[in-house]
Amino acid sequence: MASSNGGNVGEQSDFDAPGGSAVELSVLIPVYNEEKTVEELVRRVTAAPYRKQVVIVDDGSTDGTVQRLESIRDIGDVEILVHAANRGKGAAIRTALERARGQFTIIQDADLEYDPQDYPRLIELLKSGQTRVVYGSRYLDGKNELPITKFWFGVKLLNLMVRLLYGAKVTDEATCYKAFDTNLLRSLSLRCERFEFCPEVTAKVLKRGYKIIEVPIGYEYRTVEAGKKIGWKDGFQAIWALLRFRFVD
Repeated sequence: MASSNGGNVGEQSDFDAPGGSAVELSVLIPVYNEEKTVEELVRRVTAAPYRKQVVIVDDGSTDGTVQRLESIRDIGDVEILVHAANRGKGAAIRTALERARGQFTIIQDADLEYDPQDYPRLIELLKSGQTRVVYGSRYLDGKNELPITKFWFGVKLLNLMVRLLYGAKVTDEATCYKAFDTNLLRSLSLRCERFEFCPEVTAKVLKRGYKIIEVPIGYEYRTVEAGKKIGWKDGFQAIWALLRFRFVD
């Protein structure tokens, strides 16, 4: 199993997989203490459409996640990297992005809340050239269970801030399913460490004048008791990131 401290591993420019077959999609999976779900998640990702590369970054897990990853390292085009200590979701995504070879990139959490069979809803819009940024909105599919919790209020507040600060209407700024043209995502020079990945990419693509297109996706809500990790501190960091990137690069 490879290890990484998140340093620069060089540019990937030709989007070619080993053997010369083109990789359409890079799936970046930050993982922290997800031993109960990570194996099933990787199976779902590898079974999803597109010729794809999967880059998993274990972000210093303290449970049995690394051992679970060892058992799946030979499934398809899967690369596993390890942070020696927990650094945060944003840092794990940045480490994974350095290895991305696909023309397009999507972020995937390891907790089974999001369904990889929804990838075409996002990626086909990118392939058509209609946009370079697509968000999968949990709030556009009326079938999803979305209880009114602190997370619900937090998403609504972030959506409002995006509208006030950047003049863009979105229904789910905090969604995990964000898909990009890989070259565009790389060009954003991300600095995120924790959950501020979402507001940073949102702010930077909107400041560059790109339109975010949203599509409905399925969603299986997970409670804090079941392992949901984001908290109020992360919410405040997201708010600060939207404010900060509105006025600085």
